[in-house]
Amino acid sequence: RESGSIRIFFYVENRKESTMSITPHKLGVHKVLKHIPLNAIFDFRAKQRLAKAVNIADLRLCAKQRAHKMVFDYLDAGADDEISLRRGKDAYSELEMHFHVLSGLKPPLDLRTKIFGEDVNLPFFACPTAGNRMFHWEGEEAAAKAAQHHGTLYGLSSLATTGITEIGEIHDGPKVFQLYVWKDRELVKEVIAKAKEGGFGALALTVDFTWYGNRERDIRNEFTIPPKYTPQQVIEAIRKPAWTYDFLSHDEYNYACINTEVPADSLASFVNSQIMPEFDWRDAEWLLGEWNGPSAIKGVCRPDDAVRAVESGFTTMWVSNHGARQLETSPATIDVLPSIREAVGPDVEIIMDGGVQRGTDICKALALGADSVGIGKPYLYGLAAGGTEGVIKAIEILKVELDRAMGLLGTGTVDDLKKRGPGLIKRRVSGSGARDYPDVNAAARGYGGGVI
Repeated sequence: RESGSIRIFFYVENRKESTMSITPHKLGVHKVLKHIPLNAIFDFRAKQRLAKAVNIADLRLCAKQRAHKMVFDYLDAGADDEISLRRGKDAYSELEMHFHVLSGLKPPLDLRTKIFGEDVNLPFFACPTAGNRMFHWEGEEAAAKAAQHHGTLYGLSSLATTGITEIGEIHDGPKVFQLYVWKDRELVKEVIAKAKEGGFGALALTVDFTWYGNRERDIRNEFTIPPKYTPQQVIEAIRKPAWTYDFLSHDEYNYACINTEVPADSLASFVNSQIMPEFDWRDAEWLLGEWNGPSAIKGVCRPDDAVRAVESGFTTMWVSNHGARQLETSPATIDVLPSIREAVGPDVEIIMDGGVQRGTDICKALALGADSVGIGKPYLYGLAAGGTEGVIKAIEILKVELDRAMGLLGTGTVDDLKKRGPGLIKRRVSGSGARDYPDVNAAARGYGGGVI
């Protein structure tokens, strides 16, 4: 299909939908509520909880308390039985840190490095994730402000609810634009041209989203964007007044990087019409030719795929299993990372995401072959818990934990950690020790996370 015909299709379909239902936004309720500043009242308890949070597990509970159930479960869930989701976290607990002593280090350490060839203050960053305004009205703007505050990379999803231009006005540092495997090449060319004009210096092609994963929490919750006004959803909205007032007092969100005439409740129809399951290496090479700049292939879990990606022209390998939200029982990314580093050699940039909950997790990933680490759920928990303030806090928590872990390990810089890392991180020989965390029994098992 050509780009114009797709826009016509969505316009017609959305006109059909608009005649079939009446919603508060169609009635203009948000235009009235935005002039009634009740947010501070509804958010009072949420801010108290956020102030008490000391780790990412706490932020998760803060997000669960503030966000609509279907929104929190969309963020928190994995595919099928969520085996990969649990394994992705537990895999870090199987890796021990064999530290050096008397290293002559003192805090704070130098955490600076390069990502996509650009200088950043931290070796980790907020991954591009879709539809941030469903979690909090500030959406992607909050994540961009937090990245600017901490001096690190910002990643914007092509299914974002904030536009490329708006992000460029907030974040003047290094940025990566994420793209899915779309059918319409004219639309692809149009979007990546906007990204270049908006100051995005790198492109990440997501290749593990050719089918939509089976996320059963979403099915049970009747998840839609925006929510359907069923009794189940209305009751839950009443239980979460801070999130609900945010939603009702701000404009409906749309897919701002694609076409502002396409409302965000058309996610399923857009994915079904545009995602291209048959997208192959030749299509990827065409995209690289159109972009002609630093580029990552996002969703690599096999060494042979990584080697082929390098041969095809990608400059960065992004080791990821889409947050364990796609193929159930896909491997934990930290487990496959060393084999991919060995396959591509020392000079190819590697980003890794998946399962990160602690600064020690980031430390282990850097030690085992990653040049930088992407975080998804941790910063989205912060966003859902408290907007910009919550995202800044999420990144700060991980920054402090990483600084402490590197210092105690005996590595003073990111480069030092990457060079000496393989000799410092070793897999447990016996015993499981999986933390299966956060969970209600965490405190009884000696874990501090997850209790406020």
